[in-house]
Amino acid sequence: MSYVGPEFEPAQPRRPRRGPLTVALAALVPGALLGWMVYEAVGGGTGGGSDRTAATASPSRSAAVSSSPSPTDDGKAASGAAAGSGSLKGKVVLIDPGHNPGNFQHTAEINRKVDIGTNEKECDTTGTSTNDGYTEARFTLDVAQRLSTLLQEQGATVKLTHDGDRPAWGPCVDERARIGNDAHADAAISIHADGSAAGHRGFHVILPGSVHAGAADTRKVVGPSHDLGTRVAGTFLRDTGEPPSNYVGEGTGLVTRTDLGGLNLSTVPKVFIECGNMRDSKDAALLTNGAWRQKAAQGISDGIVSFLSGS
Repeated sequence: MSYVGPEFEPAQPRRPRRGPLTVALAALVPGALLGWMVYEAVGGGTGGGSDRTAATASPSRSAAVSSSPSPTDDGKAASGAAAGSGSLKGKVVLIDPGHNPGNFQHTAEINRKVDIGTNEKECDTTGTSTNDGYTEARFTLDVAQRLSTLLQEQGATVKLTHDGDRPAWGPCVDERARIGNDAHADAAISIHADGSAAGHRGFHVILPGSVHAGAADTRKVVGPSHDLGTRVAGTFLRDTGEPPSNYVGEGTGLVTRTDLGGLNLSTVPKVFIECGNMRDSKDAALLTNGAWRQKAAQGISDGIVSFLSGS
């Protein structure tokens, strides 16, 4: 069974190209018990990645911060709080919740081609879902809103590409990148969940490859994006216990791609995170759990804070 990536562009597996830091990460992340060691290992510096394939899917919203959320807690987090005075005061973070709950009802609009620099690609896709119908777009918006609250508590100014406030669909992948660019974000992250085969488990962080074509030029942001991605991978593993992907990235939790418009068109440090595989029963049990989604938001937040504070 093939699997579909964040923008649903089929690709073929490639031999990974791993730098020293990625090799170190690969040695340290075979299991969740080594999360803290991974975090320490990848806490600074840049790293390489590996390329990957791309996935199957279907149609996605929610959020919450609860002191003791129920197993399927979907309560909505306060996402409009003013930035505080913490360690991220003066920093801008762009959060991109993947897809839109209404995309599957607007196939003509989301199938419109947009320029991603290297070629043209569909505006957006529906996203995937669990076998029980919990949609990726619902998941990504929930985690994004939780993450927004955590980062605002640290003093950051947070911008979202959408907050459940779009008319019905979108935004397109080129607009998602442009929102972060126009905000001059210090860090940007696109949140997703995968739709691979049952038995394929784990998270992976997608890093931008070097692209210089058409409207795309990632050369200045590849290095800092790799730094951001390795930090997020380490803290996500530590905070959630979710293992690195067993089907891409060769156990590193890191993958490099050059076919995603959201990365190709970004002029600010940016990564994607696939938090787990919605089509695997073990991962689905986590992704549909409100308490685990809070851990996911915390893991992503901790990586961003580490990147922006240089700690």
